[in-house]
Amino acid sequence: MTNEKEIRWVSSSYDDIREFPSIARREAGFQLGRLQAGLDPEDWKPFDAVGSGVREIRIRDPSGIFRVMYVAKFEEAVYVLHCFQKNTQTTSRRDVEIAAIRYRAIFRERKERA
Repeated sequence: MTNEKEIRWVSSSYDDIREFPSIARREAGFQLGRLQAGLDPEDWKPFDAVGSGVREIRIRDPSGIFRVMYVAKFEEAVYVLHCFQKNTQTTSRRDVEIAAIRYRAIFRERKERA
């Protein structure tokens, strides 16, 4: 039996990560695997502007800068909220809002199941 956490893709996050260039996509997959095993990604930062416990994996690739926002504080799974390419130094308001809406949806869903 495995002790790895399940990955749950929220909304279009799975399709979005599949649009990453192959090197960035493989790196994202490797870092998500670390999360499943209970380890921290190699390059991450907290992103509390989205919600408590939200973090982002930071990926630098020859074709750009990519981010995977997730929350791993729940026992049942790692929830991938949003995957995107960054075009500026700061995270766009739109990307923060997308992740925040998805974060709130997870809370509503978990509350309804309880």
